[in-house]
Amino acid sequence: MSLFKVFKCLLSGLFLMACDQQLPEDNALQYSLTPPNSALPIYRFAVHPLHNPQKLSEAYQPLIDYLNQQLTDGQLELEASRDYQAYEQKFRARGPEFLLPNPWQTLQAEKVGYHVIAMAGDAEDFKGIFIVRQDGDIKKPTDLKGKVVSYPSSTALAAAIMPQYFLHRQGIDINRDIQNIYVGSQESAIMNVYLGKSAAGATWPPPWRLFQQSHPNEAAQLKMIWQTPSLINNSVMVRDDVPEAIRDKITALLLGLRQTDEGKAILSSMEIANFYVANDASYAVVQKYIERFEKEVRPVEIR
Repeated sequence: MSLFKVFKCLLSGLFLMACDQQLPEDNALQYSLTPPNSALPIYRFAVHPLHNPQKLSEAYQPLIDYLNQQLTDGQLELEASRDYQAYEQKFRARGPEFLLPNPWQTLQAEKVGYHVIAMAGDAEDFKGIFIVRQDGDIKKPTDLKGKVVSYPSSTALAAAIMPQYFLHRQGIDINRDIQNIYVGSQESAIMNVYLGKSAAGATWPPPWRLFQQSHPNEAAQLKMIWQTPSLINNSVMVRDDVPEAIRDKITALLLGLRQTDEGKAILSSMEIANFYVANDASYAVVQKYIERFEKEVRPVEIR
């Protein structure tokens, strides 16, 4: 084996270990520093796996710190999850008081007593994108037939469901024509393309922008080739037993972030343009989309 191949194998192993490493105890994935006033009630703020836990903490801890500075009758603690399934188990058990889920998870959380208080990011930014290698032979969707496509999770709306519906509309039977692999995180979906383990990777704009910033050399060998239409962006939700005063204060702080330089910097670190007014009814469009997808393509949850 050539020295280059040995190096590539080592690099492959290191990257995938970094992307997919799972901890035996998911409860350990809480990344906030001790809230400044620990005598107050602590409310968990669980963000779905947009990034790996370390990057999620780097992106969202400034928001938690800002909110804690403004709160007088409670404090927030940021919580990460090792993968989509672990996150979904948490809110189905009514664990975290606050959630930042994807739109499909929003519908599931509504069933167990969470309610939408805001939308996180521009709706235009919520779309699936396909990443391929610059030196690859993928030019049109039908070139993927017989090849591997990587996704973070079967329940990732922008990064799996919407891309698969896009391929379906392009004449590809996603259950037979391609091999779908679910690799645990957005970064892993992209890295599998870089390492030649998949012909294309599905993700959505914020993780791709972050990957370009954090891995510029690897990103230079990749390109976005297609994108889906947009839908509605991730929500912020609150459990129905959280005190009204806490709920309303956090809602107001989120909606007002863009009004200050500090708030703009916090939004930038999260790759979010702004928080917008939204409620449960805002996500009815997602229910219609999911019903169409499940009728034409596959069940969202693969057992």
